[in-house]
Amino acid sequence: MPVMAAREQEDRLRFQIELEFVQCLANPNYLHFLAQRGFFKDQAFINYLKYLQYWKETQYSKYLKYPHCLHFLDLLQYEAFRKELASGQCAKFIDDQQLLQWQHYTRKRMRLLNQQAELSQQQVQHQQPQQQQQQQQKSLS
Repeated sequence: MPVMAAREQEDRLRFQIELEFVQCLANPNYLHFLAQRGFFKDQAFINYLKYLQYWKETQYSKYLKYPHCLHFLDLLQYEAFRKELASGQCAKFIDDQQLLQWQHYTRKRMRLLNQQAELSQQQVQHQQPQQQQQQQQKSLS
C-alpha cells in the first residue's frame, strides 16, 4: 500500500509540474527566455514539447487557466517559430497581440453581458404588468 501511495504522490507532483510548465508557454517573454538560453536547440527538450501535446485532450485541458498556451505549444512544434522567438522583437510583438486580443475579448464580453442584462430587465418589466393583471383577476374572483 505505501508503494501505491508513493506512486500516486509522484504522479500528482508530475501532473502539477507539467501543468505549470505548459501554462508558462502562454508567456511570450518566457518563450523568449527559453530561446535565448538555447533550450529550443536541444532535441531532448523538443521531444518533451512533443510529449506535452497530451494536454490538448479534454481530460487534461480542463485544468488549464490559460488555454491559449496550447496554441503556443502547437507553434513550438515548428523550428521556424522556435528560431524567431530568440528575437526580442518577435516576443514583444506576440505579447502586444495577446494584450490586444484580451482587451477586445473583455470589451466584447462586457458588451454581451450588458445586452443580456438589459434583455433580462426588459423581460422582468414586461412580466410585472401581466402578474399584476393576474393578481387583480384572482382578487375579483
